Amino acid sequence: MKSVFRHPIVTSLLGWIIWLYMAMCNRTIRWQVEGDEEALKTWLAHPNIIVAAWHSTILLLPSGWNRIIQKWPQQKTRSAMLISLSKDGEAVAKAIKHLGLEAVRGSSTHKKKKRDKGGMRALAEALKILKTGGGICITPDGPRGPAEIVQNGPIIMAQRSQAPILPYAIVSSPRKRLGTWDGFRIPYPFTRGALVFGQPVIPEPGLDRETLRQQLEINLKRAMTRAETLAQKKTAHRSGQVSKKDVE
Repeated sequence: MKSVFRHPIVTSLLGWIIWLYMAMCNRTIRWQVEGDEEALKTWLAHPNIIVAAWHSTILLLPSGWNRIIQKWPQQKTRSAMLISLSKDGEAVAKAIKHLGLEAVRGSSTHKKKKRDKGGMRALAEALKILKTGGGICITPDGPRGPAEIVQNGPIIMAQRSQAPILPYAIVSSPRKRLGTWDGFRIPYPFTRGALVFGQPVIPEPGLDRETLRQQLEINLKRAMTRAETLAQKKTAHRSGQVSKKDVE
């Protein structure tokens, strides 16, 4: 069965299905956005940027790209997302190409077999994009976890390219959470959603890797907590009041 789902024709079809589902959620979820004005300042102040979001929110990540980031001035030279080199990541890679995003393929070294799954090659390609004025979206706890624990990958990228890391929290409610290592979230169309940009992490000289890693983890968790709070609130229109921050 796994071989069937990993066939090129099947992965292409799955890519279309995932893209269509992403697009439907993007268009039908009632979004509330916070932190975008400060995030824009970070975007404009730096030639490159790393956007970091938890692995469990992958299906919603393009919503922020379509509604917010893609409309900012001074677009980056290239925009890409780091995706696992595994066959399972192939469908996601094909899906984001429909959104105009590049896929940088690779993942960390296998902890038991000590095999590099394209991680060094992916790091080199990501750094190339960043050093030429591009933007990279990364899931800092992926592709294997532990869940919501930042790994060193984005910190290394930031230090070597001098790119800021922008925490990006996006959730919807209600939704389905799977029993996977990351508690993968499957959003439902026509629900409520929140997109929160957190406090950026700037790789200033003198800050060691662990300090930056902890900062990113704390800032991303705070943004997720805020996004969950916003998404679970009753919609404002029920009382006849519509927030100017609601994005329809």
